[in-house]
Amino acid sequence: MEQAPGNPQGPQDAHGGNDPSEGGNGSPRCYRHPDRATGISCTRCERPICPECMVSASVGFHCPECVRSGGGTGHAPGASRPRTVAGGALTADPRLLTKILIGVNVAVFLAVMAVGDRLVNALDMVGLAFDPGSLGLVGVAHGEWYRLVTAMFLHQQVMHIAFNMLSLWWLGPPLEAALGRVRFLALYFLAGLGGSALSYLLAAQNQPSLGASGAVFGLLGATAVLLRRLNYDMKPVLILLGLNLAFTFLWPNIAWQAHVGGLVVGAAVTYAMVHAPRGRRNAIQAAACVLALLVIVAVVWTRTVQLTG
Repeated sequence: MEQAPGNPQGPQDAHGGNDPSEGGNGSPRCYRHPDRATGISCTRCERPICPECMVSASVGFHCPECVRSGGGTGHAPGASRPRTVAGGALTADPRLLTKILIGVNVAVFLAVMAVGDRLVNALDMVGLAFDPGSLGLVGVAHGEWYRLVTAMFLHQQVMHIAFNMLSLWWLGPPLEAALGRVRFLALYFLAGLGGSALSYLLAAQNQPSLGASGAVFGLLGATAVLLRRLNYDMKPVLILLGLNLAFTFLWPNIAWQAHVGGLVVGAAVTYAMVHAPRGRRNAIQAAACVLALLVIVAVVWTRTVQLTG
């Protein structure tokens, strides 16, 4: 089971007035979100901006105000809609999908508490096994493909879901803000499916696994890629990643295959999303997601042939 240096005169606002974007400790702070430290500045007005506010430009990043005012690009105001570093649209609530995903996980957990093992046995990730209850075979290889997805939202223990949901709440909003909702949702599901697929391929055919850990590890890999892309300090996320991997391999009853599968798929998909050239960004991002899905399908098909051939 997955058990998983500031200006002493005070910086000036390029659009008039004092810029509140520098914290009391001298660290640059996003001018729209003063509680968020950042190392990125708008290439036009030079105000600090966080990943949620930055708009990808041909050179560097622009703040939403510079984009809306035309930003000296020759376009009329409003001609360019503010976009995230990955090309997604800026949203009023960058935590919406994260909250929905947490809500779905919690709802399924409450259903498990109410129904019991019967629901777990019907939805967990298992390759091929004999079910004494139905006196028949169950599992992905038996045609129950939905288990690759349902297992991503399934938890049995309070500590298991608490750890996964806290991790999702910590990792999700910054990624949702930086990637945009559509890309974030694609990342989450592809990472979760990647974890299920690798678990299906490498784990014992009758070994069940469940939990959002594969998707969460995908978000962790995505965070590392995004921080590297933005030239942020990598030490905290690398330390966190190392601790989680150590926990994965040293703690008993952990489906390490799901963790590694989610991590690899999440990092690969995010790399394509944040490094795609602006002119062909949407096409390359879509192609990367389709390619990741095809690889997952190929892994599942290969294992199914092994178990049923």
